[in-house]
Amino acid sequence: MTALAQRHDAVNLGQGFPDTDGPQSMLDAATDAIQGGLNQYAPGMGMPVLRRAVAADRAARYGLVHDPDTEVLITVGATEAITAAVLALVGAGEEVVMIEPYYDCYAAAVALAGAVRRTVPLVPDGTRFALDLDAVRAAISPRTRMLIVNSPHNPTGTVFTGDELTALAHVACEHDLLVLTDEVYEHLVFDGGRHQPLAALPGMAQRTLSVSSIAKTFSATGWKTGWVCGPADLVAAVKTAKQFMTFVGATPLQVAAAQALTQEQAWVVAMRERLQGKRDLLSLALAEAGLRVYASEATYFVCADAGPLGVTDAASLCRELPERIGVAAVPVSAFCDSPTAEQAPWRALLRFAFCKRDDVLEDAARRLQGLRAG
Repeated sequence: MTALAQRHDAVNLGQGFPDTDGPQSMLDAATDAIQGGLNQYAPGMGMPVLRRAVAADRAARYGLVHDPDTEVLITVGATEAITAAVLALVGAGEEVVMIEPYYDCYAAAVALAGAVRRTVPLVPDGTRFALDLDAVRAAISPRTRMLIVNSPHNPTGTVFTGDELTALAHVACEHDLLVLTDEVYEHLVFDGGRHQPLAALPGMAQRTLSVSSIAKTFSATGWKTGWVCGPADLVAAVKTAKQFMTFVGATPLQVAAAQALTQEQAWVVAMRERLQGKRDLLSLALAEAGLRVYASEATYFVCADAGPLGVTDAASLCRELPERIGVAAVPVSAFCDSPTAEQAPWRALLRFAFCKRDDVLEDAARRLQGLRAG
C-alpha cells in the first residue's frame, strides 16, 4: 500500500508511522550519546540505564516489580522480542493461540518455530470488537503452549475490558499456558481509559512475558528499541534466542530511550491528546464519506466498514483507492488467516492510520469524499 501511495502521490494512511518526531530532548540525548562515545556493543541484556527506566515505569504505572538485571531484556524493537519469545519457548508441533486479526509477525514467528497457530476471531459488538471467550476456550488443546494477547489491539483499536482480561487470565492459569502480551500501544489509550497489563492479574506474573517499545509512545518507529519483561527464567530463555538474531541493539538509542521514559511523560500525555483529536477528525471524515466507523479506543488506527458503499472486498478497494481518490489504507483481511464468508466482518473492513499531521488528515478528509462520488 505504501508503494501504491508513492506511485500515485496519495495520502498514505496505510502504514502506521507518524510524520513528526518525538521529543527534542530524546533526539538530543541520542546525539549526545553518539558524540560522547557510546558507540560500541551494549551489554547482552541491554543498557542498564534503559532496563532500570523500564522497570521503574512499570512499577509506577502498574505496580509490577521487575529486577532490571534479570527480568528486563532490551530488544531490537517489539517484533524481535515477540519472535525471540516464541522461538525460545514454543517447540515444534506445539500450538499457539492468537486473537484475529493479528499483527503479522505473530504468524511468522510461530512458523519459524515449527509450531501451529490457532486463531480466535474478535466479533463485532456494537461500535467495537469484543473477545469471543467461548471460542478462546474451545481453541485450547493439550498441545497448546502459548497464548498471544495484543491489547491495545492492532489493527482494530480495541482495548480489552477488565472482564475480558480476567477471563483470559483464568484460561491461562487453568491450562498452565505461557502468555505473551504485545503492549506497544500501552500509553496511547484514549477517552480517559487506562491500559491494564495481564501480568498484574492473579496468577499471571509467573507465566507472562510483556513486550513494549518506544516506537509508538515516542514517535520513533525507526529506532527499533523495545523490551520484554517477565520472570527471570523466561527472560533468560528469550535472551538465548535473541542473542543469535541481532546480539544487541543500538547503544546510543537505548540511552536516549531511557531519557524519554524518565523525563518526557508530559510529552506523551500531550501527544495522546493530539492523537485523540486526530482520531476524531478522521473518524468523522470516514463517516461523512459513507463508511461505518468502529470506535478506536487506542492505538494509531481506526477501522471502517465499506459495506454501506456496496463494497464486499476491502482488499480490492484498497488496491484501487490510491489512484481513484488519492488515499491509501490497509484491508483488515491482511491480518487474518482466511477472510472468507465465516469471517465476513473483515471482508469489507479497512484500517486507516491517523498518526499524521492535521493538514495531512484534512487533505485526506477532502479526498475521501470521492468515495461517495464513486
